[in-house]
This record gives sequence, C-alpha cells and structure tokens, in this order.
Amino acid sequence: MKKIRVAIVGYGNIGKAALEAVTVAPDMELAGVVRRSLAGAMPAELAGVQVVDDIAKLADVQVAILCAPTRSIPQYAKDYLARGIRTVDSYDIHTGIWDLRQGLDAVARAHGSAAIISAGWDPGSDSVVRALLEAIAPKGITYTNFGPGMSMGHTVAVKAIPGVRDALSMTIPLGTGIHRRMVYVEVEDGHDFADIEAAVKRDPYFVHDETHVQQVPSVDALKDMGHGVNLVRKGVSGSTQNQLFEFDMKINNPALTAQILVACARAVMKAQPGAYTLIEIPVIDLLCGDREQLVRRLV
Repeated sequence: MKKIRVAIVGYGNIGKAALEAVTVAPDMELAGVVRRSLAGAMPAELAGVQVVDDIAKLADVQVAILCAPTRSIPQYAKDYLARGIRTVDSYDIHTGIWDLRQGLDAVARAHGSAAIISAGWDPGSDSVVRALLEAIAPKGITYTNFGPGMSMGHTVAVKAIPGVRDALSMTIPLGTGIHRRMVYVEVEDGHDFADIEAAVKRDPYFVHDETHVQQVPSVDALKDMGHGVNLVRKGVSGSTQNQLFEFDMKINNPALTAQILVACARAVMKAQPGAYTLIEIPVIDLLCGDREQLVRRLV
C-alpha cells in the first residue's frame, strides 16, 4: 500500500490529536508538522518528527491537515492549494462556509487540487447526519443541541481579544437548538474587563446567542475537553407524520475533530479538483480498506 503523505499545520489541541490519529492510520505517513514558531522547548511527542515553519521545507506533501485557528484557514488553504497540496480543515463559522467553499473551489480547480472544508464534527459529521435525517423525513424540523462542553472555536476567538491572558467558552444547550455561551476569562494587567466583555459579545461567534462573560483567576481550573451533541428531527416520511429520530453523542472534542480530519485526508485524495463540504463526499471514501470488502462488511 502506497501511503498518503500528510502534513499537520498547527499544533494546538487538534494538531496533537491529529498527530495521534495519523500515526495509527495504516494508509498514512507523517511528512511533518508546521508550526508558526520553532522557539522554545519541543513537545516530547514530536521527538523524531520533522517540525518546520514553512510547509515548503517538507518533502512530497500530498495533504495538509489544517489545525490552525478558524480565521486563518482561508489563507492557509488558498496558499497550499495553489502549490498543488490538497487540504482538509475544520472551519467552523457556519455563516462563512459557503463563501469559503466558493473561494477555495476556484483556486483548487485552477491548480488541479482539492479541499474538504468544515470537516469537524459540527459542521462536518453532524452535517451528514442532518442530511440523512432530512432525506428520510423530507418535511419537518431538525434541532441541533450542543453541549454542555467546551467550544474550541469560540474559545480561540476569545483568546484573540486584546487583554485576554486565557479563556474558556462553554456551550450550554437550552433545547430546540438554542444555546447559552458561558465565557470565562483571565484578564491581563492594565486591561479593563468591561471592554473585553463587550468585545466578546459583539464577536460573530457570540452575537447570535445569549452570552455571559465572567472574570476568573484561573481558566485552567475549569477546562474539560468533553463536549456533545443531540440532534432531533420530527417530520414526515411520504405522507406519514410523527416520524421522530434522535442522534446523540458525548465526545472528547479535539480527538473527534482530528479523527474526522484524518478520514477526510484519505477522502480528499480521491476527489476531483475543487472544494467540497463533507455532505458532498461519499462516506465510503472516508474509510481505510478495500472498497469491495467494506461494502460486504458494512451494508
């Protein structure tokens, strides 16, 4: 089996989990890790791994798994796709997904490459579940209830606000797809908590939800990577009403996000040039193994 050469771009919580997932994937090999800064002590698990500050310094990269903050994803992806490197990412600003897909699609097609975008668990695998539920009950309504748990995208957004030393954003489900955001921040000396609170509440990540911001002495004492989702659809199959479906999971957030990204790194190698969301990708392409054997075993 010729293995897929994968680079991990960014080495935070998702990057670390992606390293673990790539390492155990039988059809992949790690080309290296790209980090913004090479200063300071190197994490022990990166011993023997080629770590660089530019993907051009790695040899024969076929797919880049983008584990950088969401707001940096568009530029990374455009750059790599223009070099002919395929990309997968977990971009999670729902309102920006269509524009990202359209922008990357043009670059990917122009350079004979491919991207799978927004490939975490939501958006991502949950999107596939929502699509399936709508297929089997075309008329109806679906509620997506997140949490309770730490939202990595929201947390990173708060950490980027000037004056924030550390932050944690918790998502609390209120039912019927409505959520409360509980944000905890450590404030750097010389900064006003009220200014930080106002900046959080006007950020696109938070502006549509009930958001509470609290100052705490230690964010680390509150951190827990657990999260979850409950999807409920009530609808109509044909002309038969009262069809009710429910999907529920409790997860480690970065581990699941990383595993989906690694599955998509496999699938993007089979994709025609262009940019795709996860609902556009055949599920079987996410799996490692002989296609006929997979069909025999799973159907």
